[in-house]
Amino acid sequence: MNHHDSPTVVAQLDALLAPFDRSDAPGLVLAVAHHGKVLYRRGVGMASLEHALANTPATRMRIGSTTKHFACLAALLLAEEGKLDVNSGIRTYVPELPLLSGDPTLVQLMTHTAGYRCFLDLAMLTQGFAMVPRGGALDAQVRQRDVNFPPGERMMYSNGGYQLLSEAIERVSGVSFESFLKHRLFDVIGMTDTDSVPDDMTVRTGMATLHVPDGKGGYRRGIFPSWEMRGEGAVVSTADDMLRWIAHLRGPKRLGTALTWQRMLTLPRYSSGVRGSYSLGLMQTPYRGVELLHHSGGVIGGSCQMLAVAEHALDVIILSNGAPVNPIDLSKRIVDTVLGDALSGADMSEPARSEGCAALCGQYYSRRTHGLHEIVDQDGKLALISFNFQPMPMPLVDIDGVLQSDAGPEGAVQVLHEPLPTRGVASHIEVVHCGHAETFARMPEIRPSPADVARMIAGSYRSGDAAADASIALEDGVLLMHLHGQLGAASYRLDPLAEDVFAFTPTDPLSLMCGVLTADCTKGGVERFWIGTWRTRHLLFTRQA
Repeated sequence: MNHHDSPTVVAQLDALLAPFDRSDAPGLVLAVAHHGKVLYRRGVGMASLEHALANTPATRMRIGSTTKHFACLAALLLAEEGKLDVNSGIRTYVPELPLLSGDPTLVQLMTHTAGYRCFLDLAMLTQGFAMVPRGGALDAQVRQRDVNFPPGERMMYSNGGYQLLSEAIERVSGVSFESFLKHRLFDVIGMTDTDSVPDDMTVRTGMATLHVPDGKGGYRRGIFPSWEMRGEGAVVSTADDMLRWIAHLRGPKRLGTALTWQRMLTLPRYSSGVRGSYSLGLMQTPYRGVELLHHSGGVIGGSCQMLAVAEHALDVIILSNGAPVNPIDLSKRIVDTVLGDALSGADMSEPARSEGCAALCGQYYSRRTHGLHEIVDQDGKLALISFNFQPMPMPLVDIDGVLQSDAGPEGAVQVLHEPLPTRGVASHIEVVHCGHAETFARMPEIRPSPADVARMIAGSYRSGDAAADASIALEDGVLLMHLHGQLGAASYRLDPLAEDVFAFTPTDPLSLMCGVLTADCTKGGVERFWIGTWRTRHLLFTRQA
């Protein structure tokens, strides 16, 4: 697409933003550069409903997990100086961590292949949105006596891994994580409006308020539940600063050696032999004949997407403070709009139709790993609800006869099945993730009643790894689990799928935490159970007298 088409492109981009151009709702900022020139730069919606301030291209917003590649580059700059070795185990730099199923390397932390549980997932599971205190993240990681999987086996997105990486950066550099990023990265690039901001409680100049819908037509203030955000998601920036940075990503580079950038872009290989799509804080995925370099971010009340198409010198940054937008999907529409005929093929993200697939819909469980998946019909389209990979329904796309769902940074999840019966239902599915295939059996349609299973499972339990107590009781015919952490509490509805398997969902509509509870019923009662969530596996709770 040439520059003569720019007015048309601008009009099309305006149309993409039109649904968010409101004075009664939070919004977003979009900036697009093409061949080194700013093609589009606009803010829509409100930066603050409280103070009636509109978003502008100069509005500062959180970029969430897009922070992660900045943390990786910080570690590699220290490696250039010989101050750390990214192939060394994290216990070299944080020796108080327990030796569990191995000592994951810094690279494994950066590629989410370390296998450690995540402090943030544990905290939000057991205490809701209560703030994790300073030092609480490290305390939680040191407390663990089990892992999600052995280092290098597969990938599971972990904010806790980036907390540990940030801890190592601070210890070997001798300065705070915030100071290192400012002086060694942001000042060098000229990102004058960019900082690492460790909490949402301190008032900062020019920052948009984060907005969370309250379910009643209004909003709550979005506050990330930690006093100590670092490499997992602490950076605040503007669209202009991020355009400067994305241009730097494409090159030429002012930060880091050629070896550093080779390391930044090297994709990991899992124990299955499959190569992943997540390198050091950056994703590399194909789209319509071009290669995308990108990373998204999400915080409580905001989201972000950073994207570059190097071969076409296209840079895109989307910053949101609560607009109901999927920034990843929006970024692809922007690529479609700007590159036009330079792209090949169709967008393969159209969900598979559920027509003829009714036999596939249902819940499937693995007794080996305590995993749970559900295939549902959403308005005539197939979707996967996974209690393992993603708390929200994920559209299933038919790619060459294989149902596949893009689980974001953790890579594609494939759902394999035998020819569907003309009568009855499918008995099992096979789920493939990170090259590992696992069989899930259909759960029976007839479920035990909450009253029946309450006799076995009701009572009080304790988890040392979670530093939390659990109480399970039947209340007004509903089986509820109340979890009490160190600083707060969270409650969940338990829905029996079998006498020893329960799906749980939060009673707080703003919470995304859900999962599966597997009880040990070998002695006619329940003495212990395990919880599995989006980013936690096999979290043990033991009955208390």
